[in-house]
Amino acid sequence: MEKSYEIINRLLVETFNDILTIEEKSLREGAFNNVSITEVHTVEAIGLHTKKTMSEVARELNITVGTLTVAINNLVKKGFVERERSESDKRVVYVKLSKQGRVLFRIHEKFHSDLVEASISGLNEEEENVLVSALFKLDYFLKEKYNIDKGAK
Repeated sequence: MEKSYEIINRLLVETFNDILTIEEKSLREGAFNNVSITEVHTVEAIGLHTKKTMSEVARELNITVGTLTVAINNLVKKGFVERERSESDKRVVYVKLSKQGRVLFRIHEKFHSDLVEASISGLNEEEENVLVSALFKLDYFLKEKYNIDKGAK
């Protein structure tokens, strides 16, 4: 049991670090080298063909609207996000992706798709189900232990 524990611990830590490193490296070396990983995740939270309020995006990212405002200001300046006020209530601000933002979204989505494909490649249905179950348990533990509410994802 101890050996499995050590292997799982090492793999979780290494996999998490590898994913972050690969995401950051691909951004630095790619066409979107002026975007941070945090900004990419903000673009992802806005969504490809949606218009969301600032509050909805902040809730999805588990951050304050004030923190999100700083990120959105940068993304608007860089041309990835467009902002518009509600016609019926000027206090409500909507954000949506620009054409360039949608390209960034798709590139990041492809990275995740490749990651999932590599993770399940060669697994039979039972092995896939075990992996899904283990990831659900890990996700549940992290959300419960650290009180993370990702909204209605």
